Amino acid sequence: MNWILIIIAGFFETGFAFCMGKAQESSGTEALLWWAAFGFCMLMSLLLMYRALSGPNAIPIGTAYAVWTGTGAVGATIMGIVFFQEPATFWRLFFVSTLIGSIVGLKFVSN
Repeated sequence: MNWILIIIAGFFETGFAFCMGKAQESSGTEALLWWAAFGFCMLMSLLLMYRALSGPNAIPIGTAYAVWTGTGAVGATIMGIVFFQEPATFWRLFFVSTLIGSIVGLKFVSN
């Protein structure tokens, strides 16, 4: 269950990066709503990470942090490509793939 929580926490990290990008593109009330969504995603991300680090099946902090930031980085890169017209070069996608492989590898070598 803690592995699921840390992955969802990483998705919320992706969410707050996306909301920050949208807030920077907008103004007025729309920007405030994006900043509110940013705050919500950040809070949820940190709470879920805390939960994954707690209890009898807690994930070690180093592993949890690597998975959390890796998931967020992969998600933010994909969001940037899809929604913010960032480049999808071969090398960029190659290194995002290695991040995904590293996250999967950490799952297999951790408790």
